[in-house]
Amino acid sequence: MEAGEGVSSATPTEEMNGAGNLMDFLDEPFPDVSTYEDFHTIDWLREKSRDTDRHRKITSKSKESIWELIKSLLDAWSGWVVMLLIGLLSGTLAGVIDLAVDWMTDLKEGVCLSAFWYSHEQCCWTSNETTFDDRDKCPQWQKWAELMTGHTEGAGAYVLNYFLYILWALLFSFLAVSLVRVFAPYACGSGIPEIKTILSGFIIRGYLGKWTLLIKPVTLVLAVSSGLSLGKEGPLVHVACCCGNLFCSLFSKYSKNEAKRREVLSAAAAAGVSVAFGAPIGGVLFSLEEVSYYFPLKTLWRSFFAALVAAFTLRSINPFGNSRLVLFYVEYHTPWYMAELVPFILLGVFGGLWGTLFIRANIAWCRRRKTTQLGKYPVLEVIAVTGITALLAYPNPYTRRSTSELISELFNDCGALESSQLCDYINNPNMSRPVDDIPDRPAGPGVYNALWQLALALIFKIVITIFTFGMKIPSGLFIPSMIAYHHHDWIIFKNWCRPGADCVTPGLYAMVGAAACLGGVTRMTVSLVVIMFELTGGLEYIVPLMAAAVTSKWVADAFGKEGIYESHIQLNGYPYLDVRDEFTHRTLATDVMRPRRNDPPLAVLTQDSTTVEDVETLIKDTDYNGFPVVVSRESERLIGFVQRRDLTLAIKNARQKQDGVVSSSVVYFTEDAPQLPASNPQPLKLRRILNLSPFTVTDHTPMETVVDIFRKLGLRQCLVTRSGRLLGIITKKDVLRHMAQMMNQDPESIMFN
Repeated sequence: MEAGEGVSSATPTEEMNGAGNLMDFLDEPFPDVSTYEDFHTIDWLREKSRDTDRHRKITSKSKESIWELIKSLLDAWSGWVVMLLIGLLSGTLAGVIDLAVDWMTDLKEGVCLSAFWYSHEQCCWTSNETTFDDRDKCPQWQKWAELMTGHTEGAGAYVLNYFLYILWALLFSFLAVSLVRVFAPYACGSGIPEIKTILSGFIIRGYLGKWTLLIKPVTLVLAVSSGLSLGKEGPLVHVACCCGNLFCSLFSKYSKNEAKRREVLSAAAAAGVSVAFGAPIGGVLFSLEEVSYYFPLKTLWRSFFAALVAAFTLRSINPFGNSRLVLFYVEYHTPWYMAELVPFILLGVFGGLWGTLFIRANIAWCRRRKTTQLGKYPVLEVIAVTGITALLAYPNPYTRRSTSELISELFNDCGALESSQLCDYINNPNMSRPVDDIPDRPAGPGVYNALWQLALALIFKIVITIFTFGMKIPSGLFIPSMIAYHHHDWIIFKNWCRPGADCVTPGLYAMVGAAACLGGVTRMTVSLVVIMFELTGGLEYIVPLMAAAVTSKWVADAFGKEGIYESHIQLNGYPYLDVRDEFTHRTLATDVMRPRRNDPPLAVLTQDSTTVEDVETLIKDTDYNGFPVVVSRESERLIGFVQRRDLTLAIKNARQKQDGVVSSSVVYFTEDAPQLPASNPQPLKLRRILNLSPFTVTDHTPMETVVDIFRKLGLRQCLVTRSGRLLGIITKKDVLRHMAQMMNQDPESIMFN
């Protein structure tokens, strides 16, 4: 978009056509002028130019009086105020979501008698009768079977707990899908594919609306608590962007300019990741690398501020009681060795392969959902998947607990205080070293037990996530984590295992494995590594993380360039021009432009011979977003371009406000009125809505250049000329269809304007 800025500041569109005060006679009754309809693309150059004019006007006025100076200072500060509000609201919502998920996940298993709003952990914190070994058991916390029958052990109690677990899960997911369906259909999914599309300049009204903001956090809590294999990270980005959109409406600088609004949304996305992972810097990099289309330096600073405020707010709520921003914060103190790079790279290869498998399987399932009867019964689908998930998850302790708790246990190191099965190493009383020195002790039955349970959990999560992601409920991506064995007596470990020190840190392998899988699915690199080391506080593990992230991206890219979000954008047919796509075909503008050989001629307006009735007929008979203006139909010499919406509003307003404007009035776009007989009705001058510098290319411009221009300037359309004569028009949709055709895909899958 940098090139776009250069163009708009060098030749401000509105200034050249005298529309600095864009249609001042339309401003009050029709605030919709220069806005866009639903499912249309914004004109970045025009928006940028309008903002430049607005800024110039404020600066010149600020010298007139103290009041105008104060107004200009308030205008300059409004951006930072919006960032502060976004950070505060998204941090608060994330804290409330975390607390609610914690409580409702435990509610499926039992209830706290002393205070029913306490989760299991909080309930036993306050108890004085908890022992260190049985820290999860306290008389105040009762499982449902114990509460109803008085029995804690035995088959009957197990079956009753099992049944109630499934019942609660079904209730939560049914509530989630029903709320989404009735109140906010846009609250489903992760929201990141749509946010990427919106940030590239597309308009989806209501996607970031008030109803979505109200319903998404509630349904997200219900969906995660139901035990479905999904995360809350993606939806939190969507929630933060809804906060951004809400606060944009408070300031006309953002509410009336779609390009400025998108700068705020980019920063809001950073705040969303900041609270999802407790990684403020990772959030800023995520916004830059993954979701934003246009990211000027000013937005970088503001994103940084929004992410900081959001993280600070979440930290002050302290939802996990560990003074950390995430449940699975861990610290490792053991160094890693060069030989370990081999397993790290292998984890990267696995992550890349898993990413490819997941994307292909998930997209195939989502396409099936779209094209068959299955898509007509979203509630039934959610209920069925929840039922199967709960049925299979309960017997295995690793799938029964919440995703965050599972990751927390896998990431954690074994210490003297760990009660996890994964830390069940055999104590030998004849050992000379202290008991809490784990490294050289052989694995006990608990470790082997835990390993096969984890293997089953991994397979279960892989399969079920494919069917869960993309259902009609808020859903983020869960990252299956891998696990590593303790093998001290292998030859390769002999040289670098100091006696009494940890050789291999299993939690580190789980973390690197998680990064590799997430990298394979989303194709993130830099932001992923930063998020992971902010999560774990492990600066010295940056190299293993980088090795795994890069390897997983290389492996996954070998099978296909699109990550999960780009694949969903393609599946939904959003008009998204990915900056990372390469266009290598040798076609010309003349091959893509319309009208084609057998098409009717291009719909154009003449500069001084079209009547109001002609214009209204043209608008009624066509659905084009705008019309080129030429000198005459014979010469076809291009004058400029006029937007359909502006034309409609201008004529409607002129009929109401100007006397003498009738159907036979001539519309003219020139400075001076045309010479007309005295008997003719009063003509209508519409020069001020004409863009006198539309973007043009010649018919022999390579499509590679045209695609680049559309990407970097964010154009809606571009006119094709030869020696100043108008030949045709290329829209963003034409470019996307042409690219799809060149890649042997269905060009009709680009379904929006």
